[in-house]
Amino acid sequence: MRSPLDDSQPPSSASGGDIAYATPSAARDMGAQLRLFIDSVKDYAILTLDPAGSIVSWNTGAERIKGYRSEEILGQHFSRFYPPEDITQGKPQQDLDTVNREGRLEEEGWRVRKDHSLFWANVVITAMRDTQGQLVGYGQVTRDFTERKLAQEQLLQSEERFRLLVEHIQDYAIYMLDPDGRVSTWNAGAERFKQYKAEEIIGQHFSRFFPPEDVARGKPWYALQVATREGHFEEEAWRVRKDGSLFWASVVITALHDPSGKLRGFAKVTRDITQRKQHQERRELEMLRDAVRARDEFLSVASHELKTPLTPLQLKLTALLRTVENHPSATLPVERIARDLEVARRQVRKLSDLIEDLLDVSRISMGQLRLDRAPMDLASLARDVVTRYAPQSAQVGCTVTLEAATPIMGRWDRARVDQVITNLLTNALKYGAGKPIHLRVRMDAGLAVLSVKDEGIGIPLEDQARVFERFVRAVSERNYGGLGLGLFITQQIIEAHGGIVQVRSTLGEGSTFTVMLPPGPDVTPEPGAPPEPGAGAPPEP
Repeated sequence: MRSPLDDSQPPSSASGGDIAYATPSAARDMGAQLRLFIDSVKDYAILTLDPAGSIVSWNTGAERIKGYRSEEILGQHFSRFYPPEDITQGKPQQDLDTVNREGRLEEEGWRVRKDHSLFWANVVITAMRDTQGQLVGYGQVTRDFTERKLAQEQLLQSEERFRLLVEHIQDYAIYMLDPDGRVSTWNAGAERFKQYKAEEIIGQHFSRFFPPEDVARGKPWYALQVATREGHFEEEAWRVRKDGSLFWASVVITALHDPSGKLRGFAKVTRDITQRKQHQERRELEMLRDAVRARDEFLSVASHELKTPLTPLQLKLTALLRTVENHPSATLPVERIARDLEVARRQVRKLSDLIEDLLDVSRISMGQLRLDRAPMDLASLARDVVTRYAPQSAQVGCTVTLEAATPIMGRWDRARVDQVITNLLTNALKYGAGKPIHLRVRMDAGLAVLSVKDEGIGIPLEDQARVFERFVRAVSERNYGGLGLGLFITQQIIEAHGGIVQVRSTLGEGSTFTVMLPPGPDVTPEPGAPPEPGAGAPPEP
């Protein structure tokens, strides 16, 4: 059997781009395969028309897209796929005329299915001619682009809604710049803020919105460089309106690139925040005035507090000097001298404590507060402080009790924790004079808890949040004394240990200050230690 492609039989040829087949049987086979392929295509309606426009062939895709079976549509004129208004205007014949003239027609438009529903079609009609150039019919390929059409319309509607939204926004100036910085769009907010109408500003360089000194420094071009390099530029600064007035603006410039990465321009959003700026400046001015008042009040209080121990110290030293001058050779009254020296020593200690508090505030402000941690017993330290202040407690009529049944161990700075307990106890003695004071030390939920409770004058609710601030005293009357630094220093020391200090107070009924300290690094509760009552619950004052 001879192969269709045997060299002994030369292949037939066709001109004008026709397919060449080796033998008639090969041509028949190829024609059958082509018909099978066309009929199997479901995503395209492929049909042929005779020269008059009547349908000659129909594939599976045409049935799926247009709804007609081949026996229903063969021999019908292709105009039935056009909407009625297109038929009235003679569009089907106009399309064939175009194909006859130009060889092909491609368009998108509405077409009609068998059930009279519309679909958006991509249509290609091609003239088919024989080897002599005579028209023998038309080939038509139709694809259903309805979903794409709807998606495009939704996108256009979305873009239109967005455009209308941007155009009508009043609170933001939203506009576009070309790659050189010239204004290309303008919205209502931009007109309201900057006072230019669109026809006045489109095409102008956006540098005219900058103050002259910024333009001289090249700031507009720098902003575009940063946006191009980093994707966006953002700042708050002064901008200029059409009338030359300034407004404080929040500005964001975003670089816009196409899919290939080429810079297409910039989106610019500006908001007038002049009122916020003015409010912020007023607030800062108020804070400055408050700071000046606090400074003046502190200086007044500090001068008074520093002078208070100096006066008796000076009096006692003067008395001692006169005693020595008046009795140069006589035996001096030892008991009286000892009494005067003790008064002088207490005043020197008081003066030293005031100065040390000021130095602590300075250390804290400069971040130089250092802790010297070592193992210690909080309960034992609390007993030492209570014992040390027993004479002062008796002097002001306070009975001080301490509840500390077991050692409370941790790694803390003993001197600093001593300072904390001292501050809290002396505060209680000052504001709770004549009434009982109760200290309690315990472990609770893994924390060492120290509370100091008095039954004194209490702290107003509105002032409780401020008592830990520097130079703030629970009571401002000078007869209570103090620089208003003790609680501030206490809080800073406790927080440096990783703990917290809190206050609960009722006006006229007293206050409770509670310190909670973590045991510190490398400290674990002693094995077998009994759990504290209420462990795991919030600390009770």
